[in-house]
Amino acid sequence: MSERPVVKTAGGIMLLIMVSRLLGFIRERAIAQVFGMDWRTDVFRAAFNIPDLMFFLLVGGGLNAAFIPVFTSYLARDEEHEGWRMAWTFFSLSVGMLVLMTALGLIFTPALAPFVAVGFTGEQRKLLILLMRVMFPAVAFTALAGLGMGIHKSYRSFKAPLAGPIAYNVMIILGTYALGRRIGIMGMAIGTVIGAVSNFLIQLPFFVQKASPHPFSFDVRHPGIVRAFRLMGPAVISSSITQLNFTVITSLASKLPEGSISALRTANTLIQLPLGVFAMGVSMVILPTLSGLIARNDKDAFRTTFSQGLRLTLFLTIPAAVGLAVLREPLIRLLFQVGEFGAKDTAMAAHAVLFYAPGLISQSAIQILVQVYYSLQDTKTLVRVSAKAIVINTLLGLFFIRFTPLGHGGLALAYSLTSIWNMMSYLRGLRRTIGHIDGRRLLRSSSLALLASAVMAVAAEAAASAASSGGRLMEVAAGVPAGALVYVLAAFALRMEEISLFRQALKTGRGVRARH
Repeated sequence: MSERPVVKTAGGIMLLIMVSRLLGFIRERAIAQVFGMDWRTDVFRAAFNIPDLMFFLLVGGGLNAAFIPVFTSYLARDEEHEGWRMAWTFFSLSVGMLVLMTALGLIFTPALAPFVAVGFTGEQRKLLILLMRVMFPAVAFTALAGLGMGIHKSYRSFKAPLAGPIAYNVMIILGTYALGRRIGIMGMAIGTVIGAVSNFLIQLPFFVQKASPHPFSFDVRHPGIVRAFRLMGPAVISSSITQLNFTVITSLASKLPEGSISALRTANTLIQLPLGVFAMGVSMVILPTLSGLIARNDKDAFRTTFSQGLRLTLFLTIPAAVGLAVLREPLIRLLFQVGEFGAKDTAMAAHAVLFYAPGLISQSAIQILVQVYYSLQDTKTLVRVSAKAIVINTLLGLFFIRFTPLGHGGLALAYSLTSIWNMMSYLRGLRRTIGHIDGRRLLRSSSLALLASAVMAVAAEAAASAASSGGRLMEVAAGVPAGALVYVLAAFALRMEEISLFRQALKTGRGVRARH
Protein backbone atom coordinates (compact mmCIF):
# COMPACT_ATOMS: atom_id res chain seq x y z
CA MET A 1 0.00 0.00 0.00
CA SER A 2 1.34 3.43 -0.86
CA GLU A 3 1.47 6.40 1.41
CA ARG A 4 -1.55 8.07 -0.26
CA PRO A 5 -4.11 5.45 0.87
CA VAL A 6 -2.66 5.68 4.39
CA VAL A 7 -3.38 9.39 4.55
CA LYS A 8 -6.81 8.90 2.99
CA THR A 9 -7.80 6.05 5.29
CA ALA A 10 -6.65 8.10 8.30
CA GLY A 11 -9.35 10.68 7.55
CA GLY A 12 -12.17 8.23 8.16
CA ILE A 13 -10.42 6.84 11.22
CA MET A 14 -10.16 10.32 12.71
CA LEU A 15 -13.91 10.88 12.32
CA LEU A 16 -14.81 7.67 14.15
CA ILE A 17 -12.26 8.31 16.88
CA MET A 18 -13.75 11.79 17.26
CA VAL A 19 -17.12 10.20 18.07
CA SER A 20 -15.50 7.90 20.63
CA ARG A 21 -13.58 10.76 22.25
CA LEU A 22 -16.65 12.97 22.42
CA LEU A 23 -18.44 10.16 24.22
CA GLY A 24 -15.42 10.08 26.52
CA PHE A 25 -16.15 13.71 27.37
CA ILE A 26 -19.79 12.90 28.03
CA ARG A 27 -18.59 10.08 30.29
CA GLU A 28 -16.34 12.44 32.24
CA ARG A 29 -19.11 15.03 32.42
CA ALA A 30 -21.45 12.38 33.83
CA ILE A 31 -18.88 11.51 36.48
CA ALA A 32 -18.39 15.20 37.27
CA GLN A 33 -22.12 15.84 37.50
CA VAL A 34 -22.89 12.88 39.74
CA PHE A 35 -19.74 12.74 41.89
CA GLY A 36 -17.66 15.89 41.33
CA MET A 37 -13.96 15.57 42.22
CA ASP A 38 -13.63 14.15 45.71
CA TRP A 39 -11.98 11.18 47.41
CA ARG A 40 -14.44 8.71 45.83
CA THR A 41 -13.53 9.70 42.29
CA ASP A 42 -9.85 9.73 43.26
CA VAL A 43 -10.24 6.13 44.41
CA PHE A 44 -12.07 5.09 41.23
CA ARG A 45 -9.36 6.63 39.00
CA ALA A 46 -6.64 4.91 41.00
CA ALA A 47 -8.47 1.58 41.04
CA PHE A 48 -8.36 1.21 37.29
CA ASN A 49 -4.62 1.80 36.94
CA ILE A 50 -3.45 -1.78 37.59
CA PRO A 51 -6.14 -3.40 35.38
CA ASP A 52 -5.40 -0.77 32.74
CA LEU A 53 -1.72 -1.63 32.97
CA MET A 54 -2.54 -5.32 32.44
CA PHE A 55 -4.39 -4.37 29.26
CA PHE A 56 -1.40 -2.40 27.95
CA LEU A 57 0.94 -5.27 28.75
CA LEU A 58 -0.99 -7.84 26.71
CA VAL A 59 -2.73 -5.81 24.01
CA GLY A 60 -0.23 -2.98 23.62
CA GLY A 61 2.85 -5.17 23.76
CA GLY A 62 1.52 -8.46 22.47
CA LEU A 63 -0.68 -7.25 19.65
CA ASN A 64 0.90 -4.10 18.28
CA ALA A 65 4.52 -5.15 18.66
CA ALA A 66 4.34 -8.90 18.15
CA PHE A 67 1.17 -10.18 16.52
CA ILE A 68 0.21 -7.51 13.94
CA PRO A 69 3.69 -7.13 12.33
CA VAL A 70 4.21 -10.90 12.10
CA PHE A 71 0.66 -11.76 10.96
CA THR A 72 0.65 -8.89 8.42
CA SER A 73 3.93 -10.15 6.96
CA TYR A 74 2.20 -13.46 6.14
CA LEU A 75 -0.71 -11.61 4.51
CA ALA A 76 1.70 -9.46 2.49
CA ARG A 77 3.34 -12.63 1.13
CA ASP A 78 -0.06 -14.24 0.36
CA GLU A 79 0.45 -16.86 3.08
CA GLU A 80 -2.82 -16.33 4.92
CA HIS A 81 -3.28 -19.99 5.89
CA GLU A 82 0.18 -20.11 7.48
CA GLY A 83 -0.53 -16.83 9.23
CA TRP A 84 -3.64 -18.32 10.84
CA ARG A 85 -1.65 -21.30 12.11
CA MET A 86 0.42 -18.78 14.02
CA ALA A 87 -2.65 -16.73 15.01
CA TRP A 88 -4.53 -19.65 16.59
CA THR A 89 -1.53 -20.51 18.75
CA PHE A 90 -0.97 -16.88 19.72
CA PHE A 91 -4.60 -16.42 20.75
CA SER A 92 -4.68 -19.66 22.73
CA LEU A 93 -1.60 -18.66 24.72
CA SER A 94 -2.96 -15.13 25.21
CA VAL A 95 -6.26 -16.37 26.63
CA GLY A 96 -4.41 -18.64 29.04
CA MET A 97 -2.25 -15.73 30.13
CA LEU A 98 -5.35 -13.57 30.63
CA VAL A 99 -7.04 -16.11 32.85
CA LEU A 100 -3.90 -16.47 34.97
CA MET A 101 -3.32 -12.71 35.29
CA THR A 102 -6.96 -12.07 36.22
CA ALA A 103 -6.95 -14.80 38.87
CA LEU A 104 -3.70 -13.54 40.38
CA GLY A 105 -4.99 -9.98 40.28
CA LEU A 106 -8.13 -10.88 42.20
CA ILE A 107 -6.14 -12.80 44.82
CA PHE A 108 -3.37 -10.25 45.34
CA THR A 109 -5.38 -7.03 45.02
CA PRO A 110 -4.55 -5.88 48.61
CA ALA A 111 -0.84 -6.17 47.82
CA LEU A 112 -1.24 -4.27 44.52
CA ALA A 113 -3.27 -1.39 45.98
CA PRO A 114 -0.31 0.55 47.44
CA PHE A 115 1.34 0.69 44.00
CA VAL A 116 -1.50 2.78 42.56
CA ALA A 117 -2.18 4.98 45.60
CA VAL A 118 0.53 4.91 48.21
CA GLY A 119 -1.20 7.66 50.22
CA PHE A 120 -4.60 5.97 50.60
CA THR A 121 -5.50 4.56 54.03
CA GLY A 122 -8.58 3.45 55.94
CA GLU A 123 -11.86 3.83 54.05
CA GLN A 124 -10.06 4.92 50.88
CA ARG A 125 -7.90 1.78 50.86
CA LYS A 126 -10.94 -0.50 51.44
CA LEU A 127 -12.90 1.06 48.58
CA LEU A 128 -9.82 0.93 46.34
CA ILE A 129 -9.42 -2.82 46.86
CA LEU A 130 -13.13 -3.47 46.28
CA LEU A 131 -13.26 -1.48 43.03
CA MET A 132 -10.07 -3.08 41.71
CA ARG A 133 -11.54 -6.54 42.26
CA VAL A 134 -14.81 -5.65 40.57
CA MET A 135 -13.05 -4.22 37.50
CA PHE A 136 -10.39 -6.88 36.99
CA PRO A 137 -12.75 -9.01 34.81
CA ALA A 138 -13.28 -5.95 32.59
CA VAL A 139 -9.62 -6.16 31.63
CA ALA A 140 -9.98 -9.75 30.47
CA PHE A 141 -12.85 -8.85 28.12
CA THR A 142 -11.11 -5.69 26.92
CA ALA A 143 -7.99 -7.70 26.14
CA LEU A 144 -10.06 -10.33 24.31
CA ALA A 145 -11.60 -7.49 22.32
CA GLY A 146 -8.07 -6.32 21.62
CA LEU A 147 -7.23 -9.69 20.09
CA GLY A 148 -10.19 -9.27 17.75
CA MET A 149 -9.01 -5.75 16.95
CA GLY A 150 -5.64 -7.18 15.94
CA ILE A 151 -7.32 -9.27 13.23
CA HIS A 152 -9.35 -6.28 12.06
CA LYS A 153 -6.28 -4.05 11.79
CA SER A 154 -4.21 -6.70 10.03
CA TYR A 155 -6.89 -6.90 7.34
CA ARG A 156 -7.11 -3.08 7.26
CA SER A 157 -10.64 -3.10 8.68
CA PHE A 158 -11.14 -0.30 11.19
CA LYS A 159 -14.88 0.09 11.83
CA ALA A 160 -15.36 -2.45 14.63
CA PRO A 161 -12.12 -1.53 16.47
CA LEU A 162 -13.54 1.98 16.76
CA ALA A 163 -17.17 0.98 17.39
CA GLY A 164 -16.12 -1.11 20.41
CA PRO A 165 -14.74 1.81 22.47
CA ILE A 166 -17.89 3.79 21.60
CA ALA A 167 -20.04 1.06 23.18
CA TYR A 168 -17.63 0.92 26.12
CA ASN A 169 -18.08 4.62 26.86
CA VAL A 170 -21.85 4.44 26.44
CA MET A 171 -22.10 1.71 29.07
CA ILE A 172 -20.00 3.66 31.59
CA ILE A 173 -22.21 6.72 31.01
CA LEU A 174 -25.34 4.64 31.58
CA GLY A 175 -23.80 3.04 34.67
CA THR A 176 -22.95 6.46 36.09
CA TYR A 177 -26.39 8.01 35.55
CA ALA A 178 -28.57 4.93 36.09
CA LEU A 179 -26.65 3.31 38.96
CA GLY A 180 -24.38 6.02 40.33
CA ARG A 181 -27.11 7.89 42.20
CA ARG A 182 -28.41 4.61 43.66
CA ILE A 183 -25.33 2.61 44.60
CA GLY A 184 -22.62 5.26 44.42
CA ILE A 185 -19.25 4.88 42.73
CA MET A 186 -19.86 1.14 42.27
CA GLY A 187 -22.28 2.03 39.48
CA MET A 188 -19.37 3.21 37.34
CA ALA A 189 -17.42 0.04 38.04
CA ILE A 190 -20.37 -2.10 36.92
CA GLY A 191 -20.79 0.05 33.80
CA THR A 192 -17.10 -0.47 33.05
CA VAL A 193 -17.45 -4.26 33.14
CA ILE A 194 -20.57 -4.24 30.94
CA GLY A 195 -18.82 -1.88 28.51
CA ALA A 196 -15.84 -4.22 28.24
CA VAL A 197 -18.11 -7.18 27.45
CA SER A 198 -19.92 -5.10 24.80
CA ASN A 199 -16.62 -4.17 23.17
CA PHE A 200 -15.65 -7.85 22.98
CA LEU A 201 -18.97 -8.88 21.40
CA ILE A 202 -18.61 -6.22 18.69
CA GLN A 203 -15.19 -7.55 17.64
CA LEU A 204 -16.30 -11.20 17.60
CA PRO A 205 -18.23 -11.57 14.27
CA PHE A 206 -15.36 -10.43 12.01
CA PHE A 207 -12.93 -12.67 13.90
CA VAL A 208 -15.22 -15.68 13.41
CA GLN A 209 -15.67 -14.84 9.71
CA LYS A 210 -11.92 -14.69 9.03
CA ALA A 211 -10.99 -17.59 11.30
CA SER A 212 -13.62 -20.12 10.19
CA PRO A 213 -11.92 -21.18 6.90
CA HIS A 214 -8.76 -22.03 8.83
CA PRO A 215 -8.83 -25.04 11.18
CA PHE A 216 -7.68 -24.65 14.76
CA SER A 217 -3.96 -25.17 15.17
CA PHE A 218 -1.67 -25.14 18.19
CA ASP A 219 2.06 -25.22 17.53
CA VAL A 220 4.33 -23.36 19.95
CA ARG A 221 7.29 -24.13 17.68
CA HIS A 222 5.77 -22.41 14.67
CA PRO A 223 8.34 -19.92 13.26
CA GLY A 224 5.78 -17.10 13.48
CA ILE A 225 5.13 -17.81 17.16
CA VAL A 226 8.85 -17.93 17.92
CA ARG A 227 9.32 -14.60 16.17
CA ALA A 228 6.26 -13.03 17.84
CA PHE A 229 7.30 -14.04 21.35
CA ARG A 230 10.86 -12.90 20.71
CA LEU A 231 9.38 -9.48 20.01
CA MET A 232 6.71 -9.62 22.72
CA GLY A 233 8.98 -9.74 25.78
CA PRO A 234 10.69 -6.39 25.21
CA ALA A 235 7.53 -4.86 23.73
CA VAL A 236 5.48 -5.66 26.83
CA ILE A 237 7.86 -3.47 28.80
CA SER A 238 8.05 -0.62 26.31
CA SER A 239 4.34 -0.43 25.46
CA SER A 240 3.33 -0.22 29.12
CA ILE A 241 5.56 2.76 29.88
CA THR A 242 2.90 5.40 29.27
CA GLN A 243 0.54 3.68 31.67
CA LEU A 244 3.32 2.99 34.17
CA ASN A 245 4.32 6.65 34.14
CA PHE A 246 0.70 7.70 34.64
CA THR A 247 0.44 5.19 37.49
CA VAL A 248 3.52 6.76 39.07
CA ILE A 249 2.11 10.28 39.00
CA THR A 250 -1.28 9.01 40.25
CA SER A 251 0.43 7.31 43.18
CA LEU A 252 2.42 10.46 43.98
CA ALA A 253 -0.75 12.57 43.67
CA SER A 254 -2.41 10.46 46.38
CA LYS A 255 -0.21 12.37 48.83
CA LEU A 256 -1.49 15.73 47.56
CA PRO A 257 -4.77 17.51 48.49
CA GLU A 258 -8.10 15.80 47.80
CA GLY A 259 -9.14 15.97 44.15
CA SER A 260 -5.59 16.01 42.76
CA ILE A 261 -5.87 12.59 41.11
CA SER A 262 -9.23 13.47 39.57
CA ALA A 263 -7.85 16.81 38.35
CA LEU A 264 -5.00 15.01 36.58
CA ARG A 265 -7.41 12.51 35.04
CA THR A 266 -9.86 15.20 33.90
CA ALA A 267 -7.02 17.18 32.34
CA ASN A 268 -5.69 14.05 30.68
CA THR A 269 -9.14 13.40 29.19
CA LEU A 270 -9.03 16.81 27.54
CA ILE A 271 -5.51 16.15 26.24
CA GLN A 272 -6.55 12.74 24.92
CA LEU A 273 -9.06 14.22 22.45
CA PRO A 274 -6.54 15.57 19.90
CA LEU A 275 -4.06 12.82 20.78
CA GLY A 276 -6.65 10.14 20.14
CA VAL A 277 -8.27 11.67 17.07
CA PHE A 278 -5.14 12.74 15.20
CA ALA A 279 -2.19 10.63 16.40
CA MET A 280 -4.13 7.41 16.97
CA GLY A 281 -6.03 7.89 13.73
CA VAL A 282 -2.79 7.88 11.75
CA SER A 283 -0.98 5.29 13.87
CA MET A 284 -3.83 2.76 13.62
CA VAL A 285 -3.46 2.73 9.83
CA ILE A 286 0.30 3.08 9.63
CA LEU A 287 1.39 -0.08 11.52
CA PRO A 288 0.00 -2.75 9.15
CA THR A 289 1.01 -0.60 6.18
CA LEU A 290 4.62 -0.20 7.34
CA SER A 291 4.81 -3.88 8.25
CA GLY A 292 3.71 -4.80 4.73
CA LEU A 293 6.28 -2.45 3.16
CA ILE A 294 9.07 -3.96 5.26
CA ALA A 295 7.94 -7.47 4.29
CA ARG A 296 8.25 -6.42 0.63
CA ASN A 297 11.57 -4.63 1.36
CA ASP A 298 10.26 -1.33 -0.07
CA LYS A 299 12.42 1.02 2.03
CA ASP A 300 11.75 4.18 0.03
CA ALA A 301 7.98 3.84 0.42
CA PHE A 302 8.55 3.00 4.10
CA ARG A 303 10.39 6.29 4.70
CA THR A 304 7.84 8.31 2.75
CA THR A 305 4.90 6.77 4.60
CA PHE A 306 6.53 7.34 7.99
CA SER A 307 7.46 10.94 7.18
CA GLN A 308 4.02 11.86 5.88
CA GLY A 309 2.27 10.18 8.80
CA LEU A 310 4.41 11.99 11.37
CA ARG A 311 4.19 15.37 9.64
CA LEU A 312 0.42 15.15 9.29
CA THR A 313 0.12 14.24 12.97
CA LEU A 314 2.31 17.14 14.14
CA PHE A 315 0.54 19.56 11.78
CA LEU A 316 -2.69 18.78 13.66
CA THR A 317 -1.51 18.29 17.24
CA ILE A 318 0.83 21.28 17.61
CA PRO A 319 -2.01 23.83 17.24
CA ALA A 320 -4.23 21.57 19.37
CA ALA A 321 -1.69 21.69 22.22
CA VAL A 322 -1.34 25.47 21.99
CA GLY A 323 -5.11 25.91 21.78
CA LEU A 324 -5.74 23.73 24.84
CA ALA A 325 -3.19 25.72 26.86
CA VAL A 326 -4.79 29.04 25.88
CA LEU A 327 -8.45 28.02 26.25
CA ARG A 328 -8.04 25.52 29.07
CA GLU A 329 -10.35 27.18 31.61
CA PRO A 330 -13.20 28.01 29.19
CA LEU A 331 -13.11 24.46 27.82
CA ILE A 332 -13.17 22.81 31.24
CA ARG A 333 -15.94 25.11 32.47
CA LEU A 334 -18.06 24.22 29.44
CA LEU A 335 -17.35 20.50 29.40
CA PHE A 336 -17.14 19.54 33.06
CA GLN A 337 -18.35 22.27 35.44
CA VAL A 338 -21.78 20.89 36.32
CA GLY A 339 -23.44 19.37 39.38
CA GLU A 340 -20.83 18.49 42.00
CA PHE A 341 -17.98 19.77 39.80
CA GLY A 342 -17.40 23.38 40.88
CA ALA A 343 -15.18 26.37 40.06
CA LYS A 344 -12.41 25.10 42.33
CA ASP A 345 -12.37 21.80 40.45
CA THR A 346 -12.16 23.69 37.14
CA ALA A 347 -9.15 25.65 38.38
CA MET A 348 -7.39 22.44 39.51
CA ALA A 349 -7.99 20.67 36.21
CA ALA A 350 -6.96 23.74 34.16
CA HIS A 351 -3.71 23.94 36.16
CA ALA A 352 -2.90 20.38 35.09
CA VAL A 353 -3.84 21.01 31.42
CA LEU A 354 -1.33 23.86 31.20
CA PHE A 355 1.53 21.51 32.08
CA TYR A 356 0.20 18.54 30.11
CA ALA A 357 -0.08 20.58 26.89
CA PRO A 358 3.62 20.55 25.87
CA GLY A 359 3.65 16.77 26.22
CA LEU A 360 0.73 16.43 23.79
CA ILE A 361 3.06 17.23 20.89
CA SER A 362 5.68 14.67 21.88
CA GLN A 363 3.06 12.05 22.80
CA SER A 364 1.50 12.35 19.34
CA ALA A 365 4.91 11.85 17.72
CA ILE A 366 5.56 8.85 19.98
CA GLN A 367 2.29 7.24 18.79
CA ILE A 368 3.74 7.17 15.26
CA LEU A 369 7.35 6.39 16.21
CA VAL A 370 6.41 3.37 18.29
CA GLN A 371 4.48 1.92 15.34
CA VAL A 372 7.57 2.40 13.17
CA TYR A 373 9.71 0.44 15.63
CA TYR A 374 7.07 -2.28 15.84
CA SER A 375 6.97 -2.60 12.05
CA LEU A 376 10.78 -2.87 12.02
CA GLN A 377 10.44 -5.50 14.79
CA ASP A 378 12.99 -3.53 16.80
CA THR A 379 11.77 -3.67 20.38
CA LYS A 380 15.17 -3.50 22.08
CA THR A 381 15.44 0.24 21.46
CA LEU A 382 11.96 0.75 22.89
CA VAL A 383 12.89 -1.15 26.06
CA ARG A 384 16.12 0.76 26.52
CA VAL A 385 14.39 4.13 26.23
CA SER A 386 11.37 3.05 28.28
CA ALA A 387 13.43 1.83 31.25
CA LYS A 388 15.09 5.23 31.52
CA ALA A 389 11.75 7.01 31.11
CA ILE A 390 10.28 5.49 34.29
CA VAL A 391 13.25 6.68 36.32
CA ILE A 392 13.16 10.16 34.78
CA ASN A 393 9.41 10.53 35.32
CA THR A 394 9.61 9.40 38.95
CA LEU A 395 12.57 11.62 39.82
CA LEU A 396 11.06 14.67 38.12
CA GLY A 397 7.73 14.08 39.85
CA LEU A 398 9.36 13.85 43.28
CA PHE A 399 11.45 16.95 42.54
CA PHE A 400 8.50 19.11 41.48
CA ILE A 401 6.39 18.01 44.44
CA ARG A 402 9.11 18.66 46.98
CA PHE A 403 10.90 21.73 45.66
CA THR A 404 8.24 23.69 43.74
CA PRO A 405 4.76 25.05 44.53
CA LEU A 406 3.30 23.46 41.36
CA GLY A 407 1.47 20.65 43.21
CA HIS A 408 -0.29 18.26 40.83
CA GLY A 409 0.74 20.56 37.97
CA GLY A 410 4.33 19.56 38.69
CA LEU A 411 3.38 15.92 38.15
CA ALA A 412 1.82 16.81 34.79
CA LEU A 413 4.99 18.72 33.88
CA ALA A 414 7.14 15.72 34.82
CA TYR A 415 4.98 13.56 32.54
CA SER A 416 5.36 16.03 29.65
CA LEU A 417 9.13 16.42 30.02
CA THR A 418 9.53 12.65 30.11
CA SER A 419 7.52 12.23 26.90
CA ILE A 420 9.64 14.91 25.18
CA TRP A 421 12.78 13.02 26.17
CA ASN A 422 11.19 9.80 24.87
CA MET A 423 10.40 11.37 21.50
CA MET A 424 13.94 12.69 21.00
CA SER A 425 15.44 9.33 21.98
CA TYR A 426 13.19 7.44 19.54
CA LEU A 427 14.09 9.81 16.69
CA ARG A 428 17.82 9.40 17.34
CA GLY A 429 17.47 5.62 17.45
CA LEU A 430 15.41 5.54 14.26
CA ARG A 431 17.99 7.59 12.41
CA ARG A 432 20.66 5.06 13.36
CA THR A 433 18.43 2.20 12.21
CA ILE A 434 17.11 3.36 8.82
CA GLY A 435 19.49 6.18 7.94
CA HIS A 436 17.89 9.49 7.02
CA ILE A 437 14.44 10.13 8.46
CA ASP A 438 13.51 13.17 6.37
CA GLY A 439 14.71 15.24 9.30
CA ARG A 440 14.93 18.59 7.55
CA ARG A 441 11.38 18.35 6.30
CA LEU A 442 10.16 17.26 9.76
CA LEU A 443 11.99 20.18 11.42
CA ARG A 444 10.69 22.70 8.88
CA SER A 445 7.12 21.41 9.21
CA SER A 446 7.20 21.52 13.02
CA SER A 447 8.73 25.00 13.09
CA LEU A 448 6.14 26.41 10.72
CA ALA A 449 3.34 24.73 12.69
CA LEU A 450 4.63 26.34 15.90
CA LEU A 451 4.82 29.74 14.20
CA ALA A 452 1.28 29.44 12.84
CA SER A 453 0.09 28.24 16.27
CA ALA A 454 1.58 31.28 17.99
CA VAL A 455 -0.47 33.55 15.73
CA MET A 456 -3.48 31.32 16.33
CA ALA A 457 -3.10 31.61 20.13
CA VAL A 458 -3.40 35.39 20.03
CA ALA A 459 -6.54 35.22 17.89
CA ALA A 460 -8.17 32.47 19.98
CA GLU A 461 -7.60 34.23 23.29
CA ALA A 462 -8.80 37.58 21.92
CA ALA A 463 -11.97 36.05 20.47
CA ALA A 464 -12.75 34.12 23.67
CA SER A 465 -12.21 37.19 25.85
CA ALA A 466 -14.45 39.31 23.62
CA ALA A 467 -17.25 36.75 23.87
CA SER A 468 -16.85 35.90 27.57
CA SER A 469 -19.78 38.10 28.62
CA GLY A 470 -22.08 35.86 26.58
CA GLY A 471 -21.43 32.83 28.79
CA ARG A 472 -19.32 29.67 28.62
CA LEU A 473 -20.68 28.36 25.32
CA MET A 474 -20.14 31.66 23.51
CA GLU A 475 -16.62 31.92 24.94
CA VAL A 476 -15.61 28.55 23.50
CA ALA A 477 -17.70 28.93 20.33
CA ALA A 478 -15.81 32.14 19.56
CA GLY A 479 -12.31 31.11 20.62
CA VAL A 480 -12.05 27.69 18.96
CA PRO A 481 -13.26 28.58 15.43
CA ALA A 482 -11.28 31.84 15.44
CA GLY A 483 -8.12 29.97 16.38
CA ALA A 484 -8.72 27.23 13.81
CA LEU A 485 -9.39 29.73 11.01
CA VAL A 486 -6.30 31.78 11.78
CA TYR A 487 -4.13 28.64 11.93
CA VAL A 488 -5.36 27.47 8.53
CA LEU A 489 -4.80 30.92 6.99
CA ALA A 490 -1.32 31.11 8.53
CA ALA A 491 -0.52 27.62 7.20
CA PHE A 492 -1.56 28.69 3.70
CA ALA A 493 0.49 31.88 4.01
CA LEU A 494 3.52 29.82 5.07
CA ARG A 495 2.87 27.38 2.19
CA MET A 496 2.90 24.32 4.41
CA GLU A 497 2.71 21.17 2.26
CA GLU A 498 0.92 19.29 5.04
CA ILE A 499 -2.26 21.13 4.04
CA SER A 500 -2.51 18.89 0.99
CA LEU A 501 -2.10 15.78 3.16
CA PHE A 502 -4.89 16.96 5.43
CA ARG A 503 -7.16 17.69 2.46
CA GLN A 504 -6.57 14.14 1.19
CA ALA A 505 -7.63 12.80 4.58
CA LEU A 506 -10.78 14.93 4.63
CA LYS A 507 -11.80 13.94 1.09
CA THR A 508 -12.11 10.28 2.11
CA GLY A 509 -13.59 10.74 5.57
CA ARG A 510 -16.38 8.33 4.62
CA GLY A 511 -14.09 5.39 3.93
CA VAL A 512 -12.41 3.71 6.84
CA ARG A 513 -11.36 0.55 5.11
CA ALA A 514 -8.26 0.20 2.93
CA ARG A 515 -7.25 -2.85 0.95
CA HIS A 516 -3.99 -4.40 -0.10
